[in-house]
Amino acid sequence: MQSLGLDVIFKGKNFIRLLTGLWVAVRISLISVSISIALGLIVGVLMTSENKVLKTIFRIYLEIVRIMPQMVLLFIVYFGTTRVFGWNLDAELSAIIVFSFWGTAEMGDLVRGALISIPKIQYESAMALGMNKVQVYYHIILPQTVRRLIPLSINLITRMIKTTSLVMMIGIVEVLKVAQQIIEANRKASPNAAFGVFAVVFLMYFLICWPIGKLSVYLEKRWS
Repeated sequence: MQSLGLDVIFKGKNFIRLLTGLWVAVRISLISVSISIALGLIVGVLMTSENKVLKTIFRIYLEIVRIMPQMVLLFIVYFGTTRVFGWNLDAELSAIIVFSFWGTAEMGDLVRGALISIPKIQYESAMALGMNKVQVYYHIILPQTVRRLIPLSINLITRMIKTTSLVMMIGIVEVLKVAQQIIEANRKASPNAAFGVFAVVFLMYFLICWPIGKLSVYLEKRWS
């Protein structure tokens, strides 16, 4: 056990520290995903608008998110904007802003895809029954869209949890940062600490993301 570097996990409060760091990553993910889903539903509906200006704005927004690495966005928001505007922006708030910005674009595109996949005859049939556009969306389109989006939203949660590993770059003490601190503190006493500590971190991420992924697959099969 010592040769694998696992002994350091059980020294002092190291394991508790790892769990605390993991909760930081999960908390940022859950808050960001909640904001992304709420805003993504609105953005997705607007993406299907016939207004060319709106469509162009959201297309540029989506392309920026797809092209720009999340790490660069983190640096721009946390380091860049604080210098330019002179405000004191908290690192965790910066991470939530960036991940919500990214997640909203992803969610919006999923909503857009789900909306355009619904046959036009359903729109036409609802309008023929005397419904207005708001009623059509509220009673016919959105319930189907939400049902199709739930598995995809769950996948977004797992992606968000994994991507939060980047927040250590702006000083947030999440699970990877804690792991590095434990390894550095035990470098001489346990030369193989890196293997053991990162193996435990891998297991933690797996135990969180695997059930979420299985739930997504189950819902997708059930509702397909």
